[in-house]
Amino acid sequence: MDETRQPMQICLGTASLLLIVAFASQRAAAESETRIDFSKQIAPILVAHCLECHNADLAEGGLSLVERSTARAGGDSGQGIKPSDVDSSLVIQRLREGSMPPGTHKPRPTEDEIQLLATWVTQGAEWPQERTLSLYDYTTVHRGGEDWWSLQPVKRPEVIHANPQGWVRNPIDAFVLDQLQAAGLGPSPEADRRTLVRRVYFDLIGLPPSPAEAEEFVADNRDDAYERLVDRLLQSPHYGERWARHWLDVVRFGESNGYETNTLRANAWHYRDYVVRALNDGTPYDRFIIEQLAGDQVGVEVATGFLVGGPHDEVGIKNIEGQRQQRANDLDDMIAVTSTAFLGLSANCARCHDHKFDPIPQREYYAMQAVFAGVQHGERDIKPDDYEERLRRERQLLEQLAEVNRRLVGLEPHASLDSAAEVNRPTVDARGNGDRFEPVKTRLIRFTVLATNAGEPCIDELEIWSVGPDPRNVALASFGSVASASGVYANGTNSIHQLAHINDGKYGNSHSWISNEGGQGWVQIELPEPVVIDRVLWARDRKGVYADRLATSYRIEVAIEPGHWKTVATDQDRLSYESAGSTEVEADAQSEAGTERASLLAEKERIESELPPASMFKAYCGTFTEPPPTPLLYRGDVMQPRDEVAPGGFSAVAGGFQLPANMPESQRRLALAKWIASADNPLTTRVIVNRLWHYHFGQGIVTTPSNFGFQGGKPSHPKLLDWLASELVSCNWSLKEMHRLILCSSTYRQASTPRSEPQHVDAENRLLWHNPVRRLEAEAIRDSILQASGVLDLRIGGQGYDAFVPNNNYVKVYEPKRQWGPTEWRRMIYQTKPRMEQDSTFGAFDCPDASQIAPNRTVSTTALQALNLMNSPFVIQQAGLFAERLEREAPADAAAQVDLGFQLAYGRSPDDAELKESLGFVTQHGLSAFCRALFNTNEFVYVQ
Repeated sequence: MDETRQPMQICLGTASLLLIVAFASQRAAAESETRIDFSKQIAPILVAHCLECHNADLAEGGLSLVERSTARAGGDSGQGIKPSDVDSSLVIQRLREGSMPPGTHKPRPTEDEIQLLATWVTQGAEWPQERTLSLYDYTTVHRGGEDWWSLQPVKRPEVIHANPQGWVRNPIDAFVLDQLQAAGLGPSPEADRRTLVRRVYFDLIGLPPSPAEAEEFVADNRDDAYERLVDRLLQSPHYGERWARHWLDVVRFGESNGYETNTLRANAWHYRDYVVRALNDGTPYDRFIIEQLAGDQVGVEVATGFLVGGPHDEVGIKNIEGQRQQRANDLDDMIAVTSTAFLGLSANCARCHDHKFDPIPQREYYAMQAVFAGVQHGERDIKPDDYEERLRRERQLLEQLAEVNRRLVGLEPHASLDSAAEVNRPTVDARGNGDRFEPVKTRLIRFTVLATNAGEPCIDELEIWSVGPDPRNVALASFGSVASASGVYANGTNSIHQLAHINDGKYGNSHSWISNEGGQGWVQIELPEPVVIDRVLWARDRKGVYADRLATSYRIEVAIEPGHWKTVATDQDRLSYESAGSTEVEADAQSEAGTERASLLAEKERIESELPPASMFKAYCGTFTEPPPTPLLYRGDVMQPRDEVAPGGFSAVAGGFQLPANMPESQRRLALAKWIASADNPLTTRVIVNRLWHYHFGQGIVTTPSNFGFQGGKPSHPKLLDWLASELVSCNWSLKEMHRLILCSSTYRQASTPRSEPQHVDAENRLLWHNPVRRLEAEAIRDSILQASGVLDLRIGGQGYDAFVPNNNYVKVYEPKRQWGPTEWRRMIYQTKPRMEQDSTFGAFDCPDASQIAPNRTVSTTALQALNLMNSPFVIQQAGLFAERLEREAPADAAAQVDLGFQLAYGRSPDDAELKESLGFVTQHGLSAFCRALFNTNEFVYVQ
């Protein structure tokens, strides 16, 4: 060996070693820097491409990739994931060779994704032990996951402060302008004042401004004139009517059951009135939610009409499967309307299987069903807000009335049993009658009805008065007396007509007995011991509401022992009920105390007029019972129940909520309401502000207002949507504040004139470069016609009018009316809304028929619309009334009549050409034809 080279060899060896160490260190550092993150990089690939076939329920080839242990254990063909050994990991092999995922319809991972998986395996296939995978974890090309945009927390974005030429009035404009500029576009100029006033009136109250109102705004030069206009309209009682109609569409409100009988729900209108009232009162939206889901728990009982506002098959199929199916359908309707209206999710898709598009497992659908499991369709008694005061006043007045009636009976002659005796007592009265006779000792008193004015006889209270210094009604059950009868109509614990009502001391139809025989029947009172009596008081309905079922021929008998009856009074000495000319005055003339009797009758009339309305009223807002267990139904089959599911919400939405299986019924709905109405729920605020936007601009920021899921639209202005959602919470959930914000923006005030350049870039106006022209809805068109003709009845609330001819068929027949009068000249929101039946004239204008949820209305143009607006009896009638108004308010001046017609129809005067043409038309065809022509113009039925 050359000694001279030895040091060099040593030197090189040391250098090599140092290089190797350095390289290894660099490689380790590099690997450390590129360490694969399982949750961020690997889990999304496995969920998107593998988990559909290799999950806990469907582990094809015996391989499940939901957790570390099953993935490493592998399946029938070998180990799925083998840490640090790519060649032995079957998942990597199958992906590389293209056999996974199978089929051509499933998206395959890219080469980069496969390489990322391989690198992850090489690095040891790190998989946190507690981490399990679900098809709902990540959004893929097939479905939305828990990372879907609408399920993420609302984060208030920073407002961009670009403001060219002072166009930005509030943050809405900043967000809109930012996206317009990014697309190379700019906004449109502001609309003129006449256009703005008409637009805002229709948007907020659904009616056009009167000529005076339009002129007042046009002439108002104050800087805040527009804001003042918006504030005034938001305080109008007609605001609630306009926006209630939108909400009733969203929640599928109807006033009939649907299905083949489609019978009307006489008291469903209370929910409609609640919505109008809540919106007018400015009820915060979170409170609005809670009231509709659990109003019985927070003092707003009629609000739960929301739950049962949908169709209900009252006939159904009577076998066990049919009954279960009907119940499942009712519950599915409640789930569907709750999830779409408040959350913008189509949850009922999970009824038979896990949701195909959104992260809602089937089990969570049945958890939601458990929330509603105690809700049943039907009416219930509702206490008005001033119930206790009404009750106190009612008792007071009824005591006074009873005393007056006793005194009246005391003035009447004794009942005569002599068939030849002169008629000297008044005819029977539904509000009260007395039969006085010589004192008699008795233990049994029987009242037998021999004839009525209509139907089965009804008595609201049978009073039997004792003789002595302290007379009392000994018929009362509280005295120990027992009632019996020949029969009872509609007997049952739920019937308001029960035998127990004959002597319970309560008056009125809701506390009455009705016989089960037409025109006849008897009722008997057995006293606990013999008592001397001298009069019997009875009535059909002391509250004066009902006058049918009145006993017109009767007999009163007494006995100490059964079978030994003695007649003490009949109707034979009364004036005949059939004698139409008979009056109380005539009866007075035959009495010995006519003056006193007249005074008592006047007092009786006064008391009856002061009686408050019924202390309680019926409303179709559901009934509640403690729910049975809720099973998960295999494939949605009601005959294949599986294990019980406890009540809860959707875990993908703000974590959901979970309740014990034995939670009381009312607490289930209240928990659901609070979860939905929470500021932490990312869907609730986004969905409602988008609805407001939708109705103000004709389309929402999200174009599918009731579907924020995978198959719904994507937001055109995501930052604006989140800013509005956060702002709603900031302003205490006030919908009126959100209206004010939107309407006062420059975005809303833009003109609707189209421009060619933006039209080529954004034909659908998603970026809001102008305000869209919109056709009025059916209700606004009809209401505007009535307002123009001067006959619109602006009364708010109460039972609606019927658009169909009355009939008493077992199955309701909806035959449209051909004649209309003041009863039907109310706003169309008060038209009784049966399902699957439409207003004969305005139903053609894309009016929902209440058979399904209608979050947005289509806008069609059909020949039937034109024909209805030109030739329907309603429009012809209103055109005639419109013409009469013009003649009345502008007499003998055709030009002034034409001008007024334009003002009432369009909010403006005609130009010279329009005036000339209109005068020629009036001369040739008449003023009524001119008015009908105005109703048929685009300017009348469209708003710019």
